[in-house]
Amino acid sequence: MHPVRAGAPRAGIWRVRRHCRAATHPVAIFRGARFGWRDVSAALTPLASPTFLTDEPMLVLGLETSCDETGVALYDSQAGLLAHALHSQVELHHDYGGVVPELASRDHIRRLLPLLVRVLAQAGRTPCAIDAIAYTEGPGLAGALLVGAGIANALAYGLSVPAIAIHHLEGHLLSPLLAPAAPRFPFVALLVSGGHTQLMRVDGVGRYALLGETQDDAAGEAFDKTAKLLGLPYPGGPALAALAQRGNAARYPFPRPMLNSNDLDFSFSGLKTAVLLACRSASPLEEHRADIAASFQEAVVEVLCAKCLRALEATGLDALVVAGGVGANLTLRASLDTSAARNGFRVFYPPLEFCTDNGAMIALAGALHLTQDAGAGAGERRGYGFGVRPRWELGQP
Repeated sequence: MHPVRAGAPRAGIWRVRRHCRAATHPVAIFRGARFGWRDVSAALTPLASPTFLTDEPMLVLGLETSCDETGVALYDSQAGLLAHALHSQVELHHDYGGVVPELASRDHIRRLLPLLVRVLAQAGRTPCAIDAIAYTEGPGLAGALLVGAGIANALAYGLSVPAIAIHHLEGHLLSPLLAPAAPRFPFVALLVSGGHTQLMRVDGVGRYALLGETQDDAAGEAFDKTAKLLGLPYPGGPALAALAQRGNAARYPFPRPMLNSNDLDFSFSGLKTAVLLACRSASPLEEHRADIAASFQEAVVEVLCAKCLRALEATGLDALVVAGGVGANLTLRASLDTSAARNGFRVFYPPLEFCTDNGAMIALAGALHLTQDAGAGAGERRGYGFGVRPRWELGQP
């Protein structure tokens, strides 16, 4: 009934081109906290089999629900990011001093579809314009992941489009590509967050090699635990960084764990213990908190910067990408910028709003997998049965 332009099919890429009967056809409706489909069969013209289209822009919806942030975004493979929305659960978990998984899952249920409606309105698009839906399959909290995976596959089924499972860490690795001055492959990536501290060689989409990682606590985890020792509110990392700005970083000579090791691995548990001992000996603690925070932050930043420089030297590359929540730390950025100027390499960061979990990085990763036909880290589903992977190593099938 409707003409379809088909490009040369490529393995791993399948795409159904749908046509609304009218640009204003009410495919989707939103009633309160419910989102339903109205006469989908009439709104969409199904094809007998998937048709491969590789020469047209693709609109990818990205959904992120791995932990305590609900993210939704629309990414156009040619025009870039069209719109995104993010809801943080910081206030919800504040009184508990950490993320409560059950509360996180329930809040994702409440927030995800209203955010989707908002993003579609911001982009001026209807659901029938979506060509694929990317979602976080793992790692993360199982219940939170199931919310995003369930909604993504249900919407994909209703729209007859691919549902693409994305590795959460891959989203972070690729997030600097959202910046106006984006890096080119290959590069070394420092992935530094509350749950991960890793150095990766990135040769392309789906082509990742682990160079080194933490042997115990992640850097972000060490920030949060140290913040608790100092009596700072949740979330501890940003609060500690703010307090450190008023402190003397030379006051406490904290250890630099594994700074002189012959590898690219990290360790932060010993540093955390040193902070605990300093807190016990400081009297009164209130007068020493800023100095302890600044000294702790300086120790972490020094180790991260040194390992990044060694990774660049070991790989022979001259581009470093920093991703993850700790990548928003201004002291870390300043130190890396100084090292880059001194040692002749380039350093790239995602925009600050995309350092934490977000839907834009998931939509971007989905679009890149579709357009570049990469397989590692994401899997397109021809069926719509799904699962989640709370524990999932990047590169693991």
